[in-house]
Amino acid sequence: MGFPSIGIYSFELFTEYEVETIIRIGTCGAYTTDLKVFDILNVEHAASESTYAKYAWGIEDEILSHQGNIFGIINETAKEMSLHAKATNIHSSDIFYRKDPSIPAIATKYNCPAVEMEAFGLFANARHLGKNAATILTVSDIIPTHENISADQREKALKPMIELALESAIKSI
Repeated sequence: MGFPSIGIYSFELFTEYEVETIIRIGTCGAYTTDLKVFDILNVEHAASESTYAKYAWGIEDEILSHQGNIFGIINETAKEMSLHAKATNIHSSDIFYRKDPSIPAIATKYNCPAVEMEAFGLFANARHLGKNAATILTVSDIIPTHENISADQREKALKPMIELALESAIKSI
């Protein structure tokens, strides 16, 4: 997926279909063993070395916040559902495989314990268009230990995140 895809489809949902709020769900890899597989993350900020926001919208920031009130609705809904959704910063990267296995400098700079590939692009589009956007992630891999969720586990393990997103979407209407 990545920034090009989320950039296209979120822009079109916002502009062509008049969508006001997008909640992206997905998986992420943890840079640290402080996170565990199956942890649910509600992304507060996405930091990136990508030039997507700069060249698409003239947004020079290397860290972008969720947009609108949906982040708070997700936190409230998680509590009501007895789910622990950790509010956190994440690193949004253009790169899946890296020659250098160390944690990228931007992730360290902004205290990002996990990495994924779309939130920054979604937040940039929502900011530019004045729309609402959030990202909920399930930790699927612990990078330092190589622990991961199997393909079979993913079928059921992502259900709490999906239900959280759906319940939050209903409340945001």
